[in-house]
Amino acid sequence: MPSVLPDGEAVPQDGALPPQALAGAARRPLGFYLHVPYCATRCGYCDFNTYTASELRGSGGALASRDNYADVLIDEIRLARKVLGDDPRQAATVFVGGGTPTLLPAADLVRMLGAIRDEFGLAADAEITTEANPESVDPAYLAELRDGGFTRMSFGMQSARQHVLKILDRTHTPGRPEACVAEARAAGFEHVNLDLIYGTPGESDDDWRASLDAAIGAGPDHVSAYALIVEEGTQLARRIRRGEVPMTDDDEHADRYLIADERLAAAGFGWYEVSNWATTEAARCRHNELYWTGADWWGAGPGAHSHVGGVRWWNVKHPGAYAQALAESRTPGAGREVLAAEDRRVERILLELRLSAGCPLDLLTEAGAKAAARAVGDGLLEPDAHAAGRAVLTRRGRLLADAVVRDLTD
Repeated sequence: MPSVLPDGEAVPQDGALPPQALAGAARRPLGFYLHVPYCATRCGYCDFNTYTASELRGSGGALASRDNYADVLIDEIRLARKVLGDDPRQAATVFVGGGTPTLLPAADLVRMLGAIRDEFGLAADAEITTEANPESVDPAYLAELRDGGFTRMSFGMQSARQHVLKILDRTHTPGRPEACVAEARAAGFEHVNLDLIYGTPGESDDDWRASLDAAIGAGPDHVSAYALIVEEGTQLARRIRRGEVPMTDDDEHADRYLIADERLAAAGFGWYEVSNWATTEAARCRHNELYWTGADWWGAGPGAHSHVGGVRWWNVKHPGAYAQALAESRTPGAGREVLAAEDRRVERILLELRLSAGCPLDLLTEAGAKAAARAVGDGLLEPDAHAAGRAVLTRRGRLLADAVVRDLTD
């Protein structure tokens, strides 16, 4: 949930979509992303649209409060029902992210999910995920979520090393994320993810191996591992600029990625997206697959992004402005864009190429097809997949995914 919103055209006050957006909708899955923009403290690397209590004080009053946030977000879910009209689709996935969603009472998260169930229905096999800070949950909280219909937990572990967590300004203690996995399992969660970050200034290869070993040893069925991106305007960027901590270079990121892929593969995790590994197909995050395959989702909450049938829009960022719009029975949408066919083609290549299934070669132009053939020769795309009509990244290709995408979409 990046903190900088793009430019775009105005969203109609009632949030209405162009008629073509719902054409063929029944053939596409529908998911919901619910953004909870609150954090107890701000992590030094974070550029997401999140707010601490001190940042909200005096800038939105009661409208920005997390005490009534569930009610405000439920208003947007009801708006979604009006906008989508008689769309018969039930929600296939729901993902609650943030921020720290578990700063809200578990009952609030369950009520938000209940609003989707009431307005749209939930598919019989719906995947319902929430992110959680390890220090913000306990066994009783997790049991309440599971009883309320949640099926999947995602814990922000980031690292097993205290000095790395300190650089990231993470407040949880080493060992707590692993304990959360056990508590989630005991509460009845079959699917549990741990998020890791590599390339933190001061992190060594051995630190990274220790984090991977700790995550694997905890027994999740999914691990996400992301290279640290130092965003301008963050506390970490300022510290690097002042020379207080060193910047990790691209070669170190590549080395850490290879370490992750090798260790996770040895432990029975298969990659299915460049930054995501799962023990089985059922353990994959279906909500994120919905993003990567260009399906439909409604993003509710401040700064949340949505996509339905080639129309993409995004909400106002501030919780107070978001709540004010809904209180006045108007969309909180700040802007939108209607994607042209060429834009959608390029996006399909960009997103689907990140998946282990790759993208169809028939999406490519003649120049893109020639680039794909060169990429096979360079060891960046799998030759067998290419022969079968698909572009699939090799391990080396995953390290250079952005460059491969540029070549295939030129």
